[in-house]
Amino acid sequence: QVQLVESGGGLVQPGGSLRLSCVASGFTLDGYTIAWFRQVPGKEREGVGCIGTSGWSAYYLDSARGRFTFSRDNAKNTVYLQMNSLKPEDTAVYHCASRPSACNGWINTYPYVGQGTQVTVSS
Repeated sequence: QVQLVESGGGLVQPGGSLRLSCVASGFTLDGYTIAWFRQVPGKEREGVGCIGTSGWSAYYLDSARGRFTFSRDNAKNTVYLQMNSLKPEDTAVYHCASRPSACNGWINTYPYVGQGTQVTVSS
């Protein structure tokens, strides 16, 4: 069964950090790009960024530049989203998604999407 499972979310104070993980099962991430999306209730899901098969990254959210970093460990079939200097407006459910082709910011083009992990930034 193909599955993506996110973890690492939680409650953090403004200015804090979290590292989200996205573990794939049922297929190998090698050869797949992985994107991160986030959603706040009542709003559309928005793209955060993507990491390609060779490790390069693309950002779809300007506010993520300089604060968020994408990485992957194909040996562990895992992708990470390191989030630093978190702000209350980063509060959302974060989803990872994978596709066997180039990165883009449209979640409907990703055949595999995880259930998400909640990130809450609050004092």
